[in-house]
Amino acid sequence: MSGIVLCVSLLFYNRATTQFQNKVSDLSQKNVSQTANLFELLLNGYDSLSKSISNNMDLVRLLSQPGQAPAVSYINERTITNMIGAIYYSREDLTGIHILTDTGKVYNYGNFMNVVNPDYPQTDWYQEIKRSAGKIVWLGVYPRSIIDEMEDKPVFAFGRQIYDLNEHRPIGIVLFETDPKSILSALDNLRLGPNSEVFLMGHDHRVVSATTSNPPPSLQGLEDDDGQMKVERRGDEIVIASKLPFANWSVISVTPNHDLNVELAQTQRYMLIMVPILIVVSALIALFVSRSISMPLKRLVREMKEVENGNFTTTLQVSSFQEIDHLVVSFNHMVGRIEELIELVKISSVSEKNAELHALQSQVNPHFLYNTLDMIYWMLDEKGQDHLGDVVLSLSHMFRYSSHWEEGDRATLRGELEQTGHYLTIIKARLEGRLEVSLEVDESWMDIQLPKMTLQPLIENAVKHGLEPLPGEVNGLLRVRTATEGSVLHIIVEDNGVGMSAARLLELKSLLAGVRHGGHTGNGIGLENLNLRLRHMYGEDYGMDIYSGPDVGTKIVVSIPLPLDKGEVCI
Repeated sequence: MSGIVLCVSLLFYNRATTQFQNKVSDLSQKNVSQTANLFELLLNGYDSLSKSISNNMDLVRLLSQPGQAPAVSYINERTITNMIGAIYYSREDLTGIHILTDTGKVYNYGNFMNVVNPDYPQTDWYQEIKRSAGKIVWLGVYPRSIIDEMEDKPVFAFGRQIYDLNEHRPIGIVLFETDPKSILSALDNLRLGPNSEVFLMGHDHRVVSATTSNPPPSLQGLEDDDGQMKVERRGDEIVIASKLPFANWSVISVTPNHDLNVELAQTQRYMLIMVPILIVVSALIALFVSRSISMPLKRLVREMKEVENGNFTTTLQVSSFQEIDHLVVSFNHMVGRIEELIELVKISSVSEKNAELHALQSQVNPHFLYNTLDMIYWMLDEKGQDHLGDVVLSLSHMFRYSSHWEEGDRATLRGELEQTGHYLTIIKARLEGRLEVSLEVDESWMDIQLPKMTLQPLIENAVKHGLEPLPGEVNGLLRVRTATEGSVLHIIVEDNGVGMSAARLLELKSLLAGVRHGGHTGNGIGLENLNLRLRHMYGEDYGMDIYSGPDVGTKIVVSIPLPLDKGEVCI
């Protein structure tokens, strides 16, 4: 972010510098052009002023008359002086008007006392006017009068030759001296900065006026093909020049770059202040955003290490960006789920160990017990007690089935039904014909795998709590059947016994739900342990459901996944 701010700032500054310098150049050219127009208007006025003398036929006639009588000469001088005075007072900027005839006669109007420099014929300005052949000559700005020794104020001088149009011969010159304030003000208007220098150059590269005593710059390279002036950058300064076509003068403005770059320097100082502030603010924003992301992630990593070390009771609470909040919620859910599964595995393991212990406790010297039961069976068979022998044989088979856990706790539905058949043989003998059994199991599901001792606890509960309490005149019906629903196989054990109350049914359902969530486990091979083993073997979506009511019997449904292929079961 700091790099982006810095790059954008530099690009903006470079672009602003270029645009500012171009704009300054354009404004400078327009300023010079406007000043040139101002000079042209001013000099046009001065040109008209000079023509009011040279084109005044009465004044020219009086100046061209030869020597007269003293009285006439006096009158002519007064008339000439009055004419000059009328012109003098027609403008406020005139300092003096001087007519110098070729006969040596001098007429002045300006100061009350005029002391004319007697050596004026030898001066450069006088010779320049004499060579002008009647055209106006712009002499320039001088620190004092160039002819009147009593006038010490700055003057702008110009003049032209006076001709006798009747005889077509020069008779003298007229010299005007004016207040140079308008000229100097126009020159000062060209200053673009406090250190700018402005030069008013004549056609012969003579300095007509300047705002400084330094030498003027060279005009080389400033004049284009059309004779107009232009802008040029020279080193650390900019030179702008324009021509005055009326007077054949050149106006030159020289300005150092540091004067033009005052606003750029202020912009630069502003950026030098603002860029560090923006960088610091950007860094603080980046730090805040980074911490709002990194701190929750660091806490999440620490909690993951706690989980790795076996602590599954921790939960993480953070408030950050939506994605991190979702990640934390998923982590908490995962830890809670792992804790539930671990507890479920612990409970299942305990239940399995209890079942194994119960089976081990029941096999007191099992081989001796098997041999004894077999011997009793053969003794009864020799005495013709076939019915009692079948009971003893079934009891032997039951002991053999329940005491063998070497191959784990899984069995097939076929094996469970055979074990159930032995149990029912004993029960039928005890109930003396009051029990009817119906087996409706599809042969295709006989090889499906189940937890060992799945059906016997269900049938035992149905006989003990549902059928045995029936009145003597009522026969009990025990029905074992299978049904499929989608990809689920239902093994249903139902009876027509006394059923159970709603409170007892709710208690059993709560017990099964408690087993699901790690609650009560019970003792021995009961319904709760069986439900837990089913869920451990097939998953949380499977297990047992109980349906019952008073005097309507009880139905227990065991739900397990259908086989995916022959011999394969969804686990």
